[in-house]
Amino acid sequence: MSTEMTRPARRGRPAAQLAPATLEQILGAALRMFADKGYDGASIAALNRELGVSHNLLHQRFGSKEKLWYATVDWAFSGIGAQLAPELKDTAGGPLEQTRRIIRRFVLVHADQPEVLRLVTVEGVADTPRLAYLYERHVEPMLTALTAPLRRLIDQGKIAPVPVRTLHFLIAHGASAPFSLLGLARRIGPGDPLAPQAVLEHADAVADLVLAGLTHRTPPAPGTA
Repeated sequence: MSTEMTRPARRGRPAAQLAPATLEQILGAALRMFADKGYDGASIAALNRELGVSHNLLHQRFGSKEKLWYATVDWAFSGIGAQLAPELKDTAGGPLEQTRRIIRRFVLVHADQPEVLRLVTVEGVADTPRLAYLYERHVEPMLTALTAPLRRLIDQGKIAPVPVRTLHFLIAHGASAPFSLLGLARRIGPGDPLAPQAVLEHADAVADLVLAGLTHRTPPAPGTA
């Protein structure tokens, strides 16, 4: 008979390998890491520590930091797309009203997950294979879907053409900036930009201002373009 005593179970946090993070927890933390640190500054070891998992879990699951980046981007944009989908399908009120709803929803969605646009900002500085993937796989298709109602208005001669690049940066990196540049937004004030009522009021103001500008830009008279 063995004389070795059985040690009592230790209280507190379970061993990392006994408490693995969910896929959503991993990708959410990776999104924040890539958005805040950039790809080069991101560390798999640091992410393992943040998640409280074994030091080789992420390498076993994803293979490399590069593969984790691609999985994170796909996950983040699929979530954004799912939240925007209802507005893209709802054509009630005509293309102008649909455009207003799309802009408003876009701002609300990114207020809830500002890391996505911070990641795009970091990756958008230089033309890299990661940016090419990000744009061709996600940004360009999303822009095409979001601007479809506007293109119908332009084709109908109801509003003047507007560069997609101008519209994108105005809304994505302008109107949504208070949520990704939170420190600056709080200094400008008034109040907390992430307060639910402040977010709603901001989204409504953005949608109204952009729509007013679009409808003010009347098409040129025939023969004067």
